[in-house]
Amino acid sequence: MTQPVHQRKGSLVGTVKAVLWGFLGVRRNADYQNDIAKLNPIHLLVVGLVMALLFVLGLILLVNWVVA
Repeated sequence: MTQPVHQRKGSLVGTVKAVLWGFLGVRRNADYQNDIAKLNPIHLLVVGLVMALLFVLGLILLVNWVVA
């Protein structure tokens, strides 16, 4: 029996890896199923939002650097 979603303990490194693979859009089905079983969806959401924000800020800084 699987743990309730809010009690899953996923590692920070595993969560970051899953989000990075999600950004790339390349993931094996077995790895995806493993992530679903082990990682906390709330942690995935928070890490995903932070990484998306960092990506956008990085693009803004890059554009400002190139234009300057």
